[in-house]
Amino acid sequence: QVQVAESGGGVVQEGESLRLSCTTSGVDFDDYTVAWFRQAPGKSRERVACIQWDGRNTYYADTVKGRFTASRDSAKSTLWLQMNNLKPEDTATYYCAAAAGYCSGPMEIWGKGTPVTISS
Repeated sequence: QVQVAESGGGVVQEGESLRLSCTTSGVDFDDYTVAWFRQAPGKSRERVACIQWDGRNTYYADTVKGRFTASRDSAKSTLWLQMNNLKPEDTATYYCAAAAGYCSGPMEIWGKGTPVTISS
């Protein structure tokens, strides 16, 4: 069974850091494009970062460039999102997703999300 599961969310102060993790199972991690999305209450879902399956491209939303870093470890079948200098507008539920295609295509597998709250 294919699964992805996020962890690492929580409540932090503005300016602090958090590191989210996403573990995968049931897929050949090296063949999958992996991404982080987020959705705040009352807002549409936003793609935060995406690492293409071949590792050649990593994409970031303009809202997080320079503050967030996505990385992947094939040996551990794990994806991370290092979030620095967090702002109240980063408050959202963060989701890990995977797809057999490219970052430009739709995601196929979704986690249940981990909530992140930034207090000012």
